[in-house]
Amino acid sequence: MKTFNVGALRPANDDARQARMAAANDLVQRTLAQHGLTSPLDGQGTGTMPLPSMDGLLSGLTSPLDGQGVGSMSLPSMEGLMSGLASPLTAPQRDVPIPDGAEFRSGMHTSAAGSRSYRTYVPSTVKDKANGLILMLHGCTQTAEDFAIGTGMNALAEERGLIVIYPQQARGDNAQSCWNWFSLGDQRRGRGEPEILAGMVQSVAAEFNVPPERTFVAGLSAGAAMAVILGANYGDVFAAVGAHSGLPLGAARDVPSAFAAMAGNAPESQPGKVQARSIVFHGTKDATVHPVNGERIAQQVTSGGAQEAIESEVTGTRAGRSYTRRIIGAAGDAPRLEHWTVEGLGHAWSGGQPGGSYADAAGPDASAEMIRFFLNEKDL
Repeated sequence: MKTFNVGALRPANDDARQARMAAANDLVQRTLAQHGLTSPLDGQGTGTMPLPSMDGLLSGLTSPLDGQGVGSMSLPSMEGLMSGLASPLTAPQRDVPIPDGAEFRSGMHTSAAGSRSYRTYVPSTVKDKANGLILMLHGCTQTAEDFAIGTGMNALAEERGLIVIYPQQARGDNAQSCWNWFSLGDQRRGRGEPEILAGMVQSVAAEFNVPPERTFVAGLSAGAAMAVILGANYGDVFAAVGAHSGLPLGAARDVPSAFAAMAGNAPESQPGKVQARSIVFHGTKDATVHPVNGERIAQQVTSGGAQEAIESEVTGTRAGRSYTRRIIGAAGDAPRLEHWTVEGLGHAWSGGQPGGSYADAAGPDASAEMIRFFLNEKDL
């Protein structure tokens, strides 16, 4: 299980104790942000989940700080500090409405790297062969069902005859249900979560006769970072990537570097190249994952591309929000990159549906635009 430890404290006078408490407060806030739990502190939405106050989260720190001669007494792990969040994060599975004839199956995929449960949406019109398949990777603290509701992807899949897979991160592998994009063991082909997720997709794709050129992956936040990893390492499995509010390949190797990357302080040049065509969404007001990360994903997608690539830019307004859409690709080919920058959008799915967390109804419909891009169709 991935946990955090805020280190050790030395004896301190009152002023120093206050300074250390402020530093601990700041670390907790940054850790909450890393897990997408920033709404009471920075005004961004997380659905209707109530979070405890920062004083409550820090209450576990008061005993060592109030005493004298604490020496090298260690603080509890960040998982312990966040124990007050357990109730809202362990809410019962939500019901996802589906039309007559459709299915929302439950499954489990097991491989040498481990196991993950998942939900699969099968449209009413699909029997033996689907028009395509999308792997949807939720963000931190979300569930497969919550993500399905907030993105509205099932309704679009019903119209287009697409299979949608929603894996669920296991609590035993990340306490806040984040995909472990910052772990070196989960960034490579044939290892960790990438191996599990790619195998899951190949199994379902075989069942519904979906070829790799019609197989796609998308995600939000930590899920987007993992989608980028899959696009880089499994270009033979995924034809295109959708990354919403995510991070580039190689942005972090551990928790401290993850904090730096999320704040936009990682090195400008990240190693690696994303093999798959990609559509990137990011909001200008994202205070959890800095918008520069969207730009860096775009750089990885286009690095080493054809010299004759054509770049164009479109601006507009949809559902009350203006946006800039940058398109790069070779003449006559499907665009290699679309990079959408949405003005005023925070850390949430653009054009999302009510009832889901981290979903903002304003702005372009990211789900619809991703499907259009994946299938290389005309503009909406």
